[in-house]
Amino acid sequence: MKIIGLTGGIGSGKSAVLSVFSSFGVPCYESDSRAKKLMHEDLELIHQIKALFGDEIYENDKLNRSKLADLVFADKSKLERLNALVHPRVKKDFQSFVDQQDAVYVIKEAAILFETGAAKDCDATILVTAPEKLRTERVMKREKTNAALIKSRMNHQWSDEKKIQLADYVINNIDWDKTLKKIDEIHQKLLVL
Repeated sequence: MKIIGLTGGIGSGKSAVLSVFSSFGVPCYESDSRAKKLMHEDLELIHQIKALFGDEIYENDKLNRSKLADLVFADKSKLERLNALVHPRVKKDFQSFVDQQDAVYVIKEAAILFETGAAKDCDATILVTAPEKLRTERVMKREKTNAALIKSRMNHQWSDEKKIQLADYVINNIDWDKTLKKIDEIHQKLLVL
């Protein structure tokens, strides 16, 4: 079974692209949502996060994600330490997911696939791109946040230009009809990879 990495910067539309692959019957693993779930359910991980950020990072046994985001996006070393705790758990969880699948390929979605080195564990990678202005508009609409905060989050990810050189397939997600055609084209290639 092939492992295909899917990535893209914030607001690129990678979740929408992933949903199309899922509609084809491709098993899809969403690293970000799984990480959030693990940060609420994995007791050892919760203990480690509290040790790093203080008990108050969890309120009524629920992670205060906005508070955590404020802390880690303001201090790169805190982001790196959080990632060092979470990424090994996600990697183990993903392997468990793969072991339960019976498909030609599975997709592992991860916002920072190249940045973490996780792309090396993939048989191929797909990068979803979009112009920064469009990405910012999408996130502002989705999260009701401001452009400065979005830009700060974008600055913690590699540029599309850098990732394009590393990706096997690139989907420029501006026009949804063209995006759908590109997804289908990639899917057909992956079925015979």
